[in-house]
Amino acid sequence: MNSPAKAGRAPRREPFGKVVASYFKPRPLGAFLLGISSGFPLTLLLATMSYWLSKVGIDKKTIGFLFALTTPYTLKWLWAPLIDGISIPVLARLVGQRRAWLWVVQVLLAIAIIQLGFSDPVHHIGRFALWGITVSFLSATQDIVIDAYRIETLPDEELALGTATNQVGYRTGSLLAGAGTIYLASIEGIGLGWAAAYGISAFLVIPGFLASLWLGPGRHTAVRERNFGLATVLHFLKHNVVAPFADFLRRPGAWLILLFVLTYKLGDAVGQNMLSPMVVHQGFSDTDYIAINKLVGFWALVVGALVAGALIARFGMGRLLFGAGIIMMGANLMFAAVAATGHSVWLLTLAVATENLFASISLTVFATYLSGLSNTAFTATQYALLSSVASVARTFATTPSGYAAAIFGWPGFYVFCAFLGIPGLVFLFLMRRAGFVVDTVRQVGVQGSEPVEGEEPRPVPAEPR
Repeated sequence: MNSPAKAGRAPRREPFGKVVASYFKPRPLGAFLLGISSGFPLTLLLATMSYWLSKVGIDKKTIGFLFALTTPYTLKWLWAPLIDGISIPVLARLVGQRRAWLWVVQVLLAIAIIQLGFSDPVHHIGRFALWGITVSFLSATQDIVIDAYRIETLPDEELALGTATNQVGYRTGSLLAGAGTIYLASIEGIGLGWAAAYGISAFLVIPGFLASLWLGPGRHTAVRERNFGLATVLHFLKHNVVAPFADFLRRPGAWLILLFVLTYKLGDAVGQNMLSPMVVHQGFSDTDYIAINKLVGFWALVVGALVAGALIARFGMGRLLFGAGIIMMGANLMFAAVAATGHSVWLLTLAVATENLFASISLTVFATYLSGLSNTAFTATQYALLSSVASVARTFATTPSGYAAAIFGWPGFYVFCAFLGIPGLVFLFLMRRAGFVVDTVRQVGVQGSEPVEGEEPRPVPAEPR
């Protein structure tokens, strides 16, 4: 738990070399490995899946609606209280609650991904959708555990750096599940087919497991009740369901924060989810797609995440969020130019590099901001709430994206995506004027909030600058 003085401390201007060296400390490296396991399943359900379906002839309208398979990411706050409040018998006593949940969920997730690979979307779209929603549910549950575990195991002074390395790990997992899986499956690569490629990708749960071995059990333990009557149930609901949401919603500007979280990545999410079908439609080859959208994009993402960690330490969050948001709008206009020119490898490379660089900066700052908002008494539930709101744009708003592309055409679609970035910047501007975006890393606690029975009192945050 953070002290008030610590929560209100201004960002320190550390020498750049010292900041870079900090990335290689044990806990930020652990966050990197957790990011690999966290990042790969969603790519298998979005970019890789849409590429797979485009290659086997599924129309883009159907692909757009199949993005609804990621709905569990928007609803994970519903079962996050169970992750915070319930221990897995025996195993939790041996390895800790967070690690027990992580290991069980990872085994089930690997099995579900293997089954998804063996599904035949051309002839058995129902079976494909069933295993897709199962992978999505288990992946969202893994994210609940990993996000809470990461926040709890990173000390204040390493939260921004650990979030940056976690984002690099997330993008590494995304690369391996994207370019790696496509290369394994494609006849222009190894040619193993989609079933084998998805089966091999399932082993990407292992880095997160390895990280949990040296990061330790974490600080969170569930309340152990010996009696299971009505009073126990009511106490569980009060402590693990009502208290986390009430704690967050009592904060000044809570609803404005939620509107910002909902809209900030909207234009980027809608545009990126339809990038694979656009690339296929424009006639780029598998090797073009892998080299440009995955390899060039990956290194731009890595640079963006690492730069963001250093920039947060020096300059804080608000200006970085605003600037990156504006440039992401420009990146969508660059994709509109790619679609208008027809087939320009260099223009696509420039657009992908620009979008990934600044999307990575904004996402790292965004994730650090959300992590700082999460009260450490309710880490899993509150972070799940915030990240679920953020994923609404990716799921429900992008579901009809195929229809939008059909209506506007590819150039008009990406112009439309650029304009979708405006609401998030408006809400960010209002938040900065009201003082709801501060440059401190930890922003937990609410002034005047009452502690739950058996919980430490939460700190009062410093006044925003």
